[in-house]
Amino acid sequence: MSKNNNNFYKSWFDTPYYHILYKNRDYKEAEMFTKELMEFIKLPSNSKILDLACGEGRHSINLNKMGYDVTGVDLSVKNIKNASKYESENLKFKIHDMRKPFGQKFDLVVNLFTSFGYFDDFKDNLKTLDSIKSSLKKNGLAVIDFLNIKYLKNNLIHKNTEEIDGIKFHLNRSIKNGFLTKKISFKHELNEYNFEEKVRSLDLDDFKSMFKQSNIEILHIFGDYKLTSFDENNSKRLIFILK
Repeated sequence: MSKNNNNFYKSWFDTPYYHILYKNRDYKEAEMFTKELMEFIKLPSNSKILDLACGEGRHSINLNKMGYDVTGVDLSVKNIKNASKYESENLKFKIHDMRKPFGQKFDLVVNLFTSFGYFDDFKDNLKTLDSIKSSLKKNGLAVIDFLNIKYLKNNLIHKNTEEIDGIKFHLNRSIKNGFLTKKISFKHELNEYNFEEKVRSLDLDDFKSMFKQSNIEILHIFGDYKLTSFDENNSKRLIFILK
C-alpha cells in the first residue's frame, strides 16, 4: 500500500499507523510552549482562538484550560473525531481546510508544530496566509511555529528505525526539490505499507516574502519553545508572532 504524494495529508493522517508512530509526542512540551506563548502575548481570558491544523487538539486543549474560547480545525476526519471527545462549551473542533477562510474572526490564530507548507502548489501556502489574515479581528495576532530548515539541514538524521506497539517503522529523510521528505515503511499483519510525509523547506527569507505578499507584519521571531531569540544556525524552531 502506498500513498499518493499530492494528498498524503488527507489520508496518512487518517490512518491508525500515523497515530501509533506519533503517540509518544511530548505533551508536556506542548503545554509548556502554550504557557510561555500566552504569558508573552498577554491575551485576555475568554479571548477567541483559532487553532489551525490542530491535529488531535493537544494545543487547543491546553489553551482552553488556560481560560480561552478555542476552536480547533483540521482536515483529518480521524483527528477531529478524536479531538471532539474533549469538546465543551468553549472548546470546539471542526473539519476544515486551512486554505479556506473559516468565516469567523478571532483574537488569535495559531498554526503550531510545523503544520504549514504541505501543499505541492506554492500558491496554497499564500492562500493559507490569506485565510489566517482574514480570520483575525482588527487587533488580532497570529502565531506560526515552523522548523528551522537551516539547522535541520546541518543536523538531519537521514535514516532510523522506531519500534512502537510491535511495529518497526523505517524512516528515511531527505531534503530535495524544495521539500523535506520523510518516507515511512513498515510491515503489519503480513501487509507492507509505504507512506510519505513532506513539508516545504521554507527558510526565514521565504516566510518574509510570503508575509509581504499577504500583507502580514512580523512582530517577533523566536527560535525555540522557551521563546529565546532566533539564531539561524542554532535554533531548532522558527516561530513568528504576526499581525
